[in-house]
Amino acid sequence: MRLTVSKRFEFAASHRYFLRELTPEQNRARFGDKARGEYGHGHNYVAHFIFEGAVDERSGMLINVATIKEEILPLLARRYDHKYLNADTSPFDRILPTPENIARQLLHDGRELFEGGSAKLTAVRLAESDCLAATAYADGRVERVLRTDFSAARRTCSPHLTDEENSELFGPAASRSGHGHHYYLHLTLAGDFDEKKGMLFDDAESAAVLKELHNEFDHKNLNDNVAALKGKPITTEYLAKHFGDRLAGRLPLRKVRLSENGKFFVEYNPGESNAWMGIRGEFTAAHRLHSQQLSSEANQELYGKCNNPAGHGHNYLVEALVEGKLDERTGTLYDLGWIENRLNEVLEYYNYRHLDLETEEFRGKPSTGENIIHAIWARLRQEFGPELSRVRLWETANNRFTLRK
Repeated sequence: MRLTVSKRFEFAASHRYFLRELTPEQNRARFGDKARGEYGHGHNYVAHFIFEGAVDERSGMLINVATIKEEILPLLARRYDHKYLNADTSPFDRILPTPENIARQLLHDGRELFEGGSAKLTAVRLAESDCLAATAYADGRVERVLRTDFSAARRTCSPHLTDEENSELFGPAASRSGHGHHYYLHLTLAGDFDEKKGMLFDDAESAAVLKELHNEFDHKNLNDNVAALKGKPITTEYLAKHFGDRLAGRLPLRKVRLSENGKFFVEYNPGESNAWMGIRGEFTAAHRLHSQQLSSEANQELYGKCNNPAGHGHNYLVEALVEGKLDERTGTLYDLGWIENRLNEVLEYYNYRHLDLETEEFRGKPSTGENIIHAIWARLRQEFGPELSRVRLWETANNRFTLRK
């Protein structure tokens, strides 16, 4: 089991893709519009700082998210926020301020702040926009994430099943009149990283691939208008596999994630027989962060306002990921309704309750995000067995806890 805690931050900065050894014309030819503005252009960046370590039994925390905030906010203010990175933030006076390079530098700067602590900063994910992000890992790995979207109609069905079998398996989604989704396709790229080049794959080339994909699928009927899907199951699981296998030869692709709505997605690694089905659910609950192993003064110092005697609460978001082997005949991993019902039944136990006073798990331990996600994992494990692969818990939009098999 591997637990990580992620804290989200935002900062605004400008930058320009420009290498001194190239002429302005050469820079423009190589980097397009990102080299165009002589004084840079800007982004509202989102950075996730991800920590790993053991949970302290007394506090119930891997790391205090308040401590992360106290350390990272001054770093961002000093070196990144409202800066022109090329001029104000070394080493971007000599290397390209790409998402990959910025994520690597944030990781380097952040790790220095937490040296000697029990929790280690193991990764930083930096989003330049909704469509482009990068993750840098402490072991040296770097990933780039691209996103495209498209709207399409479909009838959920498999050509290997009869109409009756399709209706029984897919319910109303198998109706011949069809239905539609707005899909989001996330592509995770990985491979050897060159700091000087600054990106795992050329921007212009990846943009061309995504544009081609968008044009082929956007505002199409997937059953009738996409030649590559003729005679194939039209399911989200099969579509994810199709995109993964198809793009693996054109991009250094590690993972595909296809979402058909805000609650359901499928992940697929090219060349693998297994895939992962993800589902999201919510619950609303009250709690108070308080450890029976600490004094009142120590509790107040450790948890601050979260130690309020009358409690406080959150709208918790939970994501469960379940692994399975794709059934080539039906194009499915699991029955989506069954997965959704199992998750919702687990979350209903916590819904509209005070976690410390009205549930069993937290009568003797603090209801921290770390302890909550372990409790949810244990209940989901009873439902899904060893196929349960990952659980994520958002306490707020800025605080995320992830438990992996």
